[in-house]
Amino acid sequence: MNELTHTDGHGKANMIDVSAKPDSERTAEAQGTVYISKEVYAAIENNTLKKGDVFATARIAGIQASKKTSELIPLCHNIFISKVAVNIELSRGDKVIIKSFAKTTSQTGIEMEALTAVSVAALTIYDMCKAMDKSMTIGEICLLKKTGGKSGDYVKDSSK
Repeated sequence: MNELTHTDGHGKANMIDVSAKPDSERTAEAQGTVYISKEVYAAIENNTLKKGDVFATARIAGIQASKKTSELIPLCHNIFISKVAVNIELSRGDKVIIKSFAKTTSQTGIEMEALTAVSVAALTIYDMCKAMDKSMTIGEICLLKKTGGKSGDYVKDSSK
């Protein structure tokens, strides 16, 4: 098991010092799901929701949120983000799949930015569709893949 890095010797929250780490190219991919009713599915598919284009709005919200990750997550470093992409699609008549990709050349990873992009995109979808159906469920937000950095590459085990 890995040692916790965001606590000091007394177990108190602590922002780690990354100044001695070299810059390296790092990427991260994340995914999340919003479970929706058939009525919401049809409204998104036909672009008939009163608030407008759900996916365009959620995509922009996710990108904006990724750039504010260090303001939202207390011990997260503010890093230069060279690329963020958020892709959203309808799936199987009852869900929306959100995927993000983020890239940096930095001293620390970009996983939190990818996860934040997915999370806020999902919340935006909920917000835009809640007038039709408040029973939507947001779930399965996870890191799919990361590259670079001291801990090396990671790919989520799809059997879990």
